[in-house]
Amino acid sequence: MKRNKNVAILLFRVSIPFTMLIYGIDKITNGTGFIGSLLDAYNLPSFLVYGVFIGEIVAPLMLLLGYRSRLAGLLFAFNCLLAILMAQIQHIFTLNQYGGWTLDLLFIYLVAGVAFYFSGAGKHAISTSHAWD
Repeated sequence: MKRNKNVAILLFRVSIPFTMLIYGIDKITNGTGFIGSLLDAYNLPSFLVYGVFIGEIVAPLMLLLGYRSRLAGLLFAFNCLLAILMAQIQHIFTLNQYGGWTLDLLFIYLVAGVAFYFSGAGKHAISTSHAWD
C-alpha cells in the first residue's frame, strides 16, 4: 500500500481544528465569562479575553484551510498551554471519572499544534509557499 503523508496531514488538519472550533463557537454564543474570571484571578487585563478567539476560532480556521499552518499550529498550541496553566493546572496529576487523564484532550490539542508547526499544511492546502507554512 502506498503511503500518503499529505492525506494524513489533511485528515488531522480537518479533525483536530474542527473540534477546537466548537469551543470557540460556544464562546461566541455563550460568552467568555469564565475566561474573564480567570484573567481577574491572575490580575491580568480583561481585554486579553479576546485572545481566546485567536486560539479557538482564528487558528483552527487557518489550519482547516491550510493557510499559514505552522503559525496557526503555534497559536493553537499556545492557547492550549494557557488553558492548562490557567484553568487546569490543579488537574495535572488527576484522573477523570472513567480512569483517563483529566487533561488528555487539552494535551492532545497542544501536541497536535506543535505537530502542525513541524509538519506544515501538507500538499492539500491553500498556501504552501510561505516561511510559516
